[in-house]
Parts: sequence; C-alpha cells; structure tokens
Amino acid sequence: MKAQKLSIIIPVYNEISTLETMLEKVGNAPMCALEKEVILVDDGSTDGSGEFLRKLEETAREKGYKILFHSKNMGKGAAIRTAVYYATGDIIVIQDADLEYDPNDYENLIKLILEDKADAVYGSRFSGSNPKTSFKFSHYLGNKFLTFVTNLLYSSALTDMETCYKAFRADVIKSINIKSNRFEFEPEITAKILKKGYHLYETPVSYSGRAFHEGKKITWKDGITALIALGKFRFFD
Repeated sequence: MKAQKLSIIIPVYNEISTLETMLEKVGNAPMCALEKEVILVDDGSTDGSGEFLRKLEETAREKGYKILFHSKNMGKGAAIRTAVYYATGDIIVIQDADLEYDPNDYENLIKLILEDKADAVYGSRFSGSNPKTSFKFSHYLGNKFLTFVTNLLYSSALTDMETCYKAFRADVIKSINIKSNRFEFEPEITAKILKKGYHLYETPVSYSGRAFHEGKKITWKDGITALIALGKFRFFD
C-alpha cells in the first residue's frame, strides 16, 4: 500500500518512571521513512504521568504529538479506542508506555503492510531469535493457553495473541467497533480481525518483561476475562 504517515498510539496509566525514556526510543526508531504521529492518551494516571504530559503539551505540535486525557481510569481498550479515533496515519501501531517492547521493531511490523502482504501484523514474543527476558512461568503459561484457545476457536495459527505490538492498516482498525475497555481489547481485536477475513501476519519482536513491583498490571484475573472474551466474540458478536 502507499502510505505517508505512521500513527503510534500509546495508552498511558501510571508510567512516570518509563514514559520519558520510552518517548525518546520512539523518537529514534526507524519507521520506513514514514512521517510520524504519536498519540498519547493519559488514562486517569495518579503518579505524575498526567502532569508530565500536560507539560509536554507546550511542545507537542512541533514534536508530532497529540496528547489526550481521560478524566478517570477507563482501561487500555478505552484509551486505544480514543487514540484510534484521532489517528490520521495510514498505518497504526500500538505501543505500551513501559519499556517491555523495543520501538526498533516498528519496521518489521509495518513493512509487511507496506508490501501489501498483511492487513494487520502482530509482534510475536515466542518466535524468532530476538532478545527476550524470561517470562514469569504463570504469564508464559497464560499467554500460551490464550493463544491456543484463539487458534482453536478461530482456525488460526498464531503464536502470541496477547502481544502489545499490533500494527494495522488504519482503515482496517477504524472499521472495527472496539467495545472492550480493558485488557480484553487484545482478544476482541484479534477475534474481529480473524472473523472479517483480514490477512493477519506475525513477525518476531524482542521483549523485556517486567515484574509487578516494576509496574506490570495484567494479572490472572485479566486472563480469565480474556478467555471469556474469546468465546463471546466468537459466537455472539
């Protein structure tokens, strides 16, 4: 496809310790020579992230930033929904505000879309030889199980459904009615991409996982919610 602009959407919730470094990495990342638009959505942070972003508003336009705010915490899915609405790029990439994923992987994600091989591309933490920090065993098992259920329900062959790194043709993700407010966004968007018959590819990405004391938010309860969402969006939506 012909593309001029890449929109990088970043949900932010209590990530003051990593936010500035992450934005530097995004700014320095290769992007297949595309114009860059960074859309940050503060999702009711209480740790100073919101104040940091309000100060950043002063230079936002010259840096290619759009900064949006939720008055209360609504969840990752809600923040992504807000950002997608305001995105003007031809391709949209989702980036978490922590440092678990490396923006240097952007080109691997978007080139498959630029070459018309894919409508959506997921960055897999479980394939390839890219550097990875060891997963906590329960997280590893949970990710593998949810991906297995996805493949079973949707006749797919994914290795990492729950990955943060997801890239889409803008018209594809904008055509999907995202209902999930929290972490069940991941199974919802995957279900709807697969059910609509879009070409979904995976590419290996690097990963540096963090622990709960470092700010990781997803828990086993989110895994159960994701499992329910996979069934719901397969049969009822």
